Amino acid sequence: MTVANLVSASSQPSQSRRSRLAAAANPVLPGPSTSAVAVGETSEGDVACVTLANAHLRLDVAPTLGGGITRFDWRNDGALTPIFRRCRHVTADTQPNQLACYPLLPYSNRIGGGSFTVAGRRVDVPRNHPDEPLPIHGDGWQSAWQVAEADRENVRLTLERRDGKPYAYRASQAYTLDGPTLVITLEIENTGRETLPFGLGVHPFFVRDADTELSAAAGGLWLSGDDWLPVRHVPAPPAWQFGVAYPLPETIVNHAFTGWSGQAAVVWPKRRLSLNIAADTDYYVLYTPPGEDFFCFEPVDHPINAVNLAGGASENGMTMLRRGECLTRTFRFTVERTGLRSMPGARGSRRQ
Repeated sequence: MTVANLVSASSQPSQSRRSRLAAAANPVLPGPSTSAVAVGETSEGDVACVTLANAHLRLDVAPTLGGGITRFDWRNDGALTPIFRRCRHVTADTQPNQLACYPLLPYSNRIGGGSFTVAGRRVDVPRNHPDEPLPIHGDGWQSAWQVAEADRENVRLTLERRDGKPYAYRASQAYTLDGPTLVITLEIENTGRETLPFGLGVHPFFVRDADTELSAAAGGLWLSGDDWLPVRHVPAPPAWQFGVAYPLPETIVNHAFTGWSGQAAVVWPKRRLSLNIAADTDYYVLYTPPGEDFFCFEPVDHPINAVNLAGGASENGMTMLRRGECLTRTFRFTVERTGLRSMPGARGSRRQ
C-alpha cells in the first residue's frame, strides 16, 4: 500500500498560521485506503508522519523513526491536549528518546555485561546506543518500519530483521483508535535458527504536571544499582505502592516493578483528565526524572536484565521462541474527562 504524502507546511508560504493550526487539529484524511501524512522538512530529507484521528483522539506516527509516536492528544471542544509528551522537532536525526512513545523489542531495557546464556551457550548482544555502556531496548526503536496498511483510525507497520544479531525476527506494530482508546498491538516472530528469549513492551513519555498522580499497584520491585541494573528484589515501599492515585515521587525512580495487575491510571487533577492503562504484562518500569515535564511508565513483560536474573529469562517474564514462533502483546490507553474506570486487558499469546 502506498501512503499518500501531503505537501509540507514549508512548501506553502502563503498559508496562514490560523489555517495551519486548524489543519493540525482536524487533519484531512484522503480516503479509506490511505492515511494523511504530515511531512516535516529536514536537512536530510522529509520525515513522514501518519496521522490518525477520530472524535476523541489524534495520533501521529513516524514509521522511519522506529515506528514511534510523535504526538498523542485528547480532543475536547476542538482543542487538543497532549497525553504523551509531544516530540518537539520531527527530523531525520530525531533521537528515539525525543519521541512521545516507541516500541521495546525484542527485549526491554538493559542487558548486563552485554551477554546472557541459553542452554549453556553464551549469547553476545551488541551495544547499540552511544550514551549507554550496555545494550538497551533491542533495536526496533532504532529501525525504519514499513507501512503495511492504513486508514483513518488504523495503521500497521512491519519490520524485517533478517541480519539481526543475535536476534533475527519479523515484527509488526498496529495502532488503532477505538473511541477514546488507543490500542497498540506488538507481534514478533523468531526467524532465526536459534531458540532465544523474547520480550515486548512500550515506552511512552507522559506529560507531567505539578499535581500528576499515578495508580499502579505492584507487589514488589527490583532496586537498581548505579548502573541501573537490578541488584535486589524487595516489597514495594509505602511511598511507591501506588495502590491508589498517589503523587509522583519528587526524587528519581528508575526501577522495574513486579506483580503488577496490568491495570494502571494516570490522573491530571487540574486538567480534569485521567488515562487508564491496560496491558497483558506483569511488570512495568517507572522513570521519574526530577525537574522534567515528563515521566515514563513502561508496561513490559519482563524486568530489567531479565536474561541474567536468578532463574533465567523464562522465570522472569520472557518467552522462549523457537524459529517460526510468535509472541503478541496488547496495550490500551483510554482517556477520560473525569473519574477512573478499570479497563480489562487481554492476556498475551504465544502461537506457532
